[in-house]
Amino acid sequence: MIKTAILGASGYVGGELLRLLTAHGGMAATRLFASSNAGQSVATVHPHLGLAFPKRSFEAWAPGALAGCDLVFAALPHGETQNLADEFVASGAKIVDLGADFRLETSEDYAHWYGEAHSRPELLGRFVYGLPEVNRDAIKSAQLVAAPGCYPTAATLALRPLVEAGIASRDGLIIDAASGVSGAGRGASAGTHFCAVDGSLRAYGLLDHRHTAEMRMMLGGEPLFTPHLAPMSRGILATCYARANRACDPLAVLREAYADEPFVHVGEAPPETKWATGSNAAFLTARYDQRTGMIVAIAAIDNLGKGAAGQMIQCANLMLGLDESAGLTTCGVCP
Repeated sequence: MIKTAILGASGYVGGELLRLLTAHGGMAATRLFASSNAGQSVATVHPHLGLAFPKRSFEAWAPGALAGCDLVFAALPHGETQNLADEFVASGAKIVDLGADFRLETSEDYAHWYGEAHSRPELLGRFVYGLPEVNRDAIKSAQLVAAPGCYPTAATLALRPLVEAGIASRDGLIIDAASGVSGAGRGASAGTHFCAVDGSLRAYGLLDHRHTAEMRMMLGGEPLFTPHLAPMSRGILATCYARANRACDPLAVLREAYADEPFVHVGEAPPETKWATGSNAAFLTARYDQRTGMIVAIAAIDNLGKGAAGQMIQCANLMLGLDESAGLTTCGVCP
């Protein structure tokens, strides 16, 4: 049994990691770190996990705490993994980091999009960008993996095969995407409480949302990304637009690109976020519009699944030589 540590175990992603690990036959949640909730029981913070973890509590981080762990899931705010990087590397454990600290290729990009200097730029090249549908072979041999953001996961899956096939221009890419409120994290704020979100849809992060950096890296060009907060708990729907270089069948391109992918379904019907809820699945469709010469490609994922915890486990399975789908499901919870 692979001994696993989770940092940020009391957050939404941490809770989802714990839920998924209950169905994983090869990994055990050995150490559960949550400094803000240290000493609290799992059942108190995550009541839905009370039967699975009846006697477990969260602990505070301390130096040397990773001794004996084979795998670390870090679900921490950006900036925190840099502070722990030496401890992570020295532990010898496999690391899957969901923070933004090591996703980008250069410290200059990080400073531009995150507004602060990167403290460990020499480690950037050692982390593999953890999108299996793009970097599967590299992930398999990696010690350190930086899992993508939820929005870039959806946009990359929808658009990358089209630009790589040459039917979609890298110039003028537009991504409009809506996320459930869980994407903002567990901490309450004026913009995410019930009265602010219920019955409303709003855009935010205009022109400079941080996830744009990952989209630039994975798609090329200068994509225009506008995120929206939707009145739902979880899910992402990304509607993406590209100039077509010629008359084409983008749906056929997506079908060919993902024909052997275990977690990507390409179909005629416009996907809905509900289809992916609770799963690691991504649902895609695409069309070419002869009238405007544009391509529209749509992706639906669960922001806590394929957009976070599910993708982290998928990467870990690859890193450890396990069945890629271990502990994961392609079936959403609907209705």
